Amino acid sequence: MKNFKNIVLIALSFAAVGCSKDLDINTDPNNPTAIESKVLLPRIEKYLGESLAMGTGFGNNLSAYTHQMVMYGNADQYGAGGNDFYWGQGWDYAYREVLTNTDIIIKQSTASGDLHYVGIAKIIKAYTFSVLVDLFGSVPFSEANQLVEGIKYPKYDEGKDIYPQLVALIDEGISNLGANSGVSPGADDVIYGGKIDSWVKAANSIKFKLLLQQRKVKDVKAELAALIASNKLISSTAESFMVPFGPNGATDDRNPGFGEYYASQRTLYVSPWLYEIMKGYNSEIMTSNSDPRIPYYFFNQIKATAGPLSDIEYRDGGFVSMYFGTQGPNKGKNNQNTITVFGVYPVGGRYDDGQGGTASASSGTGAAPYRLITYSDMLFWKAELIQAGVISGDASATFQSALNESMKMVDYVVSKNGSAQNIPVLATSTATTNFVNKAVTAFNAANDEKKMELIMTQKWVSNVGAWVEPYNDYRRTGYPILFDPNKFGGKMTPPSGGNGGDDMPTVPVVSIRKFPNSLPYILDEISKNLNAPAQKTDLSTAKVFWMP
Repeated sequence: MKNFKNIVLIALSFAAVGCSKDLDINTDPNNPTAIESKVLLPRIEKYLGESLAMGTGFGNNLSAYTHQMVMYGNADQYGAGGNDFYWGQGWDYAYREVLTNTDIIIKQSTASGDLHYVGIAKIIKAYTFSVLVDLFGSVPFSEANQLVEGIKYPKYDEGKDIYPQLVALIDEGISNLGANSGVSPGADDVIYGGKIDSWVKAANSIKFKLLLQQRKVKDVKAELAALIASNKLISSTAESFMVPFGPNGATDDRNPGFGEYYASQRTLYVSPWLYEIMKGYNSEIMTSNSDPRIPYYFFNQIKATAGPLSDIEYRDGGFVSMYFGTQGPNKGKNNQNTITVFGVYPVGGRYDDGQGGTASASSGTGAAPYRLITYSDMLFWKAELIQAGVISGDASATFQSALNESMKMVDYVVSKNGSAQNIPVLATSTATTNFVNKAVTAFNAANDEKKMELIMTQKWVSNVGAWVEPYNDYRRTGYPILFDPNKFGGKMTPPSGGNGGDDMPTVPVVSIRKFPNSLPYILDEISKNLNAPAQKTDLSTAKVFWMP
């Protein structure tokens, strides 16, 4: 992994989107054009990842909404407040650190003729705005970052009006990348190392995603077919669009989610819902097919053979957690050294070899990328589109390829981790072959609706650690099926014989809120921006424009 060198030493100008009424627009204490594009680019890429990740940005709460994690805090029971720290920090990182600085690169590198920097900046800008639209619906776009032009209070544009402009921006970026002009990025581009072909494929894959998102509100068949025919989409694990993190060095470049792995007071637990589905315990979802990724995903601090434990809500062997929406007597108990945490994949923690041990900063490296769009994502999306009748192809074969590529991605992340452990190769293992064959057999035997459920459930599993896309996928397709306390209650007890079951009480769980179909507007922004909309009152009905 490459370090984001010198980033912490840079002082950038303040450029909030919804600016304070007291800000003097005639004063520019720092001149950002003095900072070279080669210095800005790695900072932009770093904060692109941090704006989305668990521990620093939107992913913290989205991980609970999509039932990959359970948390103490606002996101439990689908809580969502405009004053939430992680919503605000994700927003600030996106606008202040990413979008402000992409605009600087676009302006100064256009003037200097360094058009490859311009192209990369436009692609990152388009991707970042697409995420903001997907999360909030309406956001400042056309008037964002125009403080110098005298716009103190940017209007919020509708997502349906922003999306077409993002496609145009991506096309401009691709055109800039095709120019033979000026200085090109190299090691300062921590995502692709200045490889222009990889950036073109990433750009087209972002366009693919934007079209996919709209498939239920717009006819996108011809545009998707043209993109596929171009053969300029992400087509290998190595080409995946990812922000690298870690290991720790002169600057702390570890995956933001690694902070939860070794935290002295953890607030996030791995969801038993995710665990049981991967174990094959769930009687309705992917039953009786244990996922070989489990020891890569989850690190158990206790051995499976450990004796009974007190003050826990959920245990299966070495796996310890708590429920979403819990109202049980052990909800607030400190299980610091017994709870299960995410492992070598996706946050750079420890591979679970069954020996247990305290999860600490020294027991993992923190080297794991934030995955924006991977090759396996592309294949799962294609399987979805084939199954929905939007594109042609073999849904079963594409589903199988997606599963295999999701295993290769785990091996790729492990290969970059730098762990001293002897971690077995996953993709070519007998366990993986058996798992994939059984999953494909179940797929081929399923009806059309169940096939869509299997595609999106497996994509959800593969996306653990990449928190935004599962939220999008669920709102677009209705899958994966999420934990419903009213249906499943607090009795997700492992099958008879699971040695942890004896420890577990019956736990009351409740969900008093509906699923949030978009995020609340950031309170600090709408309280200062005179052109901001009123705060949303019902997030369950505040759908983004591409939702059916």
